[in-house]
Amino acid sequence: MTAQDYAALSVAIISILGGVAAYVQFMIKHYLSELKPNSGSSIKDQISRLEIKSSRLEARVETIIELLGK
Repeated sequence: MTAQDYAALSVAIISILGGVAAYVQFMIKHYLSELKPNSGSSIKDQISRLEIKSSRLEARVETIIELLGK
């Protein structure tokens, strides 16, 4: 292999690694954006909404149990 072949190979490897790094960075930003609350469409907002609903449901069930116990 000549010096030109080595240079071409190294440029190809660097280009591939750069593409992989850019893809990984994009995916990390995408997943992190899902964990930040926005106006209700993120995963975190949906989970928070479910937790609030379940706590309300638990409070209602406790109230019903208290009323039935009397």
